[in-house]
Amino acid sequence: MIYRRGFEATSMQEIADTCGLTKAGIYHYVETKQALLVAIMHYGMDLFEEEILQKVIGIPDPVERLRETMARNVRLVESSKEVAIILNEHQTLAPAEKRALNARKKQYVSFLEATFREAIERRQIRPVDPTVAAFSFLGVILWTPNWYRTGGRIPLPHLIDGMADLFFKGLLLQ
Repeated sequence: MIYRRGFEATSMQEIADTCGLTKAGIYHYVETKQALLVAIMHYGMDLFEEEILQKVIGIPDPVERLRETMARNVRLVESSKEVAIILNEHQTLAPAEKRALNARKKQYVSFLEATFREAIERRQIRPVDPTVAAFSFLGVILWTPNWYRTGGRIPLPHLIDGMADLFFKGLLLQ
């Protein structure tokens, strides 16, 4: 419900109805609507850490690590409503919850910056600002749910390959 309609437009009664519970019953599991949103977002971050970071951290080649990170991240943002909620409802969080979630996100950004730095040091990519590279990398991936449609003209493997090609090789003919 929150994914489809947005946090503000979804009532606890609608959530309870969707879950087959009474409104009082849903409050047995969560204290507030905000607490439910926070739990969903932390679950999305758990998925992210399990499906991406834990799977790529051991890849020795930094460029291959980045490619695999991109592929896994695109698949996750495409398939996970929880990750979409993190992206779309971040401003809805109270300041303390926002700080906690941002700390988890910062770990990912730091991982990306370190990986770009390592690729630069190994002379696998040209010298760029690792922070600019990390946020550009994320921008390419995190915008995907806004325009990509499963079952549309572009199959997911083609999307992943095309995004990696554009990001790592650019547009200009060499």
